[in-house]
Amino acid sequence: MSWKMRYCGREFTPSEFEGIRRLIAENPRSSRAALSRLVCERLGWRRPDGRLKDMSCRVAMLRMQDDGLIQLPPPQNGNNNGKPYRRRTQRAEPEPFPIIVPAGALVDLHLEPVADHKGSYLWNEYIDRYHYLGYQPLPGAQLRYFAHSGGRVLALLGFGAAAWKTAPRDCFIGWSAEQRERQLHLVTNNARFLILPWVRSRNLASRLLSMATRQLADDWQHRYGYRPVLVETFVETRRFQGTCYKAANWIYVGETKGRGKLDVENKAQLPKKSIWLHPLARNFRRHLCR
Repeated sequence: MSWKMRYCGREFTPSEFEGIRRLIAENPRSSRAALSRLVCERLGWRRPDGRLKDMSCRVAMLRMQDDGLIQLPPPQNGNNNGKPYRRRTQRAEPEPFPIIVPAGALVDLHLEPVADHKGSYLWNEYIDRYHYLGYQPLPGAQLRYFAHSGGRVLALLGFGAAAWKTAPRDCFIGWSAEQRERQLHLVTNNARFLILPWVRSRNLASRLLSMATRQLADDWQHRYGYRPVLVETFVETRRFQGTCYKAANWIYVGETKGRGKLDVENKAQLPKKSIWLHPLARNFRRHLCR
């Protein structure tokens, strides 16, 4: 058998699926996190800085289970993978007084990366409660931010793994399939952007996007040991026009076909999205196409 299946940017062969099933059977008391590390070690699945790609592996294994290829043990930490996010705390309750201030008048506006479990839980809860897509774990290497001003949270941004392929982006870059496979980790995706509903601040969205693109590569370098050179995002055209991305000098390159990565029968049923890109380095094409 020569078929392969791709998860989180990596192709898995039938023998590798069998090896994963065997590894799960040999470690019946291991947590899902521990199993993902074992799988990475067995397959040599590592990040460019040499660390294990265990977060990508955990997402991949969940999708393998959904596709009936493996059977994972139940989660040990009660994180309810695959279930709606139910955490609710007082810190994420709606604020009673709206913030109505132009972005230029906000005091000490800055982006703070999520750095610990406490911040992670709060970011997840805000997104789940107030973003129209709700909370879902970001795959692969990622950075999440709180936008603060005067000690208050105004907005949240999340960056994760880039889409495996999308024709308008790939045409804009000009890379081959082999180059894309090697260099895709240098592209990151702005998967979530939320300004909290009680915040009404003119030009805040575009200003935060500009701030994010200025500091994202440095923060990524600090956390993962390499610098992304391009950031992408997908904007649902039925809901938004992408005005804030345009105002922040992002580049519109086209639209998705509305098929999604699992649409093998060419039945376009998902919402179409506009695709926007922002280079994080002047020579981004040289990095991506080498």
